[in-house]
Amino acid sequence: MAGLASPVYFVDMRSNPKRSMLDKLELLCRRAKIMRVVSPGDLVALKVHFGERGNTTFVRPQFVRKLVDMAKKAGGKPFLTDANTLYVKYRANAVDHLETAILHGFDYAVTGAPLIIADGLTGKDYMNVEIGLKHFKTVKIGTAVMHADALLVVTHFKGHEATGFGGVFKNVGMGLGSRSGKQMMHSDILPAVGEKCKACGKCIKWCPAGAITIQKETPESHGAPDGLVLGRARINEELCIGCGECTVTCPQGAIAINWKTEPDIIQEKIVEYAWGVLKEKQGKAGFITFLNNVTPDCDCCNWSDAPIVRDIGILASVDPVALDQACVDLVNRTRGEETSRLALRAHEEDKFRVLYPGIDWTRQLAYAEQIGAGSREYELIKVG
Repeated sequence: MAGLASPVYFVDMRSNPKRSMLDKLELLCRRAKIMRVVSPGDLVALKVHFGERGNTTFVRPQFVRKLVDMAKKAGGKPFLTDANTLYVKYRANAVDHLETAILHGFDYAVTGAPLIIADGLTGKDYMNVEIGLKHFKTVKIGTAVMHADALLVVTHFKGHEATGFGGVFKNVGMGLGSRSGKQMMHSDILPAVGEKCKACGKCIKWCPAGAITIQKETPESHGAPDGLVLGRARINEELCIGCGECTVTCPQGAIAINWKTEPDIIQEKIVEYAWGVLKEKQGKAGFITFLNNVTPDCDCCNWSDAPIVRDIGILASVDPVALDQACVDLVNRTRGEETSRLALRAHEEDKFRVLYPGIDWTRQLAYAEQIGAGSREYELIKVG
């Protein structure tokens, strides 16, 4: 698709008594032919971000309800989904995740669709998808999404501390990767066992490489009473494949999460994970992005800082690369807010480089285009 101008459809945020924003969202999706990806009887995954507790700028559930209704009218059977988080707050397991989603209004009574956490109760319910790319030969994607017949990706566009901005690829790649997959995207460092280890052996069960053993230690090394048998898990680095399963399995948090990686590398890894989802949904995926409440940080934060630009609109396309590129361009062409984190640099053209000067956000789009996920060339078509 590289080199071809993809249509990206756009509605602004103006509404009136005859046409609400919900009406405009429906018009947008009709013009962009988004619901053509849904066939009668399809199980339709609506990938949404339910927002971390304390965050207030995620996509409103009323908009999601409109998309659910349209998917049902097309004959689909929609469900709302997201995968569990790597960090441990309120969305690291399905119980907390579902409670958070309901707290934020994403219950059946509001949205008209059931909620299914893509990678199961504790992030272990995933499928290995072959992609054969630079960083990963296979990626770990939440099973519920892989079993779905069609995919609608609902994205809140904003800044992001690791990738410059968070758009479709961040939403799909990091969002639908399993917990251990998220660790693999975030880190280039092999895990190590810390002092909290109680030698419970759960990490051994989940290690696919057989790299972990329990090593007995003398009581004196722990200051324990004589005669007490102690031990600690040990990881053989020569066998370790860096899959992250031990990190997300340890109930004590003794195998610390590693967040260390380079900006270009994490962007490429996220794109590869997104491709693991999208390559299985060719012709069966549509993308809707909300370009309002453009905060400096991800919706995974338990706060929402002031938006860096005014509310711009809603965009839709079947090309995720073109859609992300159009969103970046619209933000950068809009006057920045001096009352935001941009402050006195609000007039500068590239707002995401102002927020995160060490990150070249263009890498994710260039790499996505390179692997055939879409085109950075687009035609912006205003609707309504």
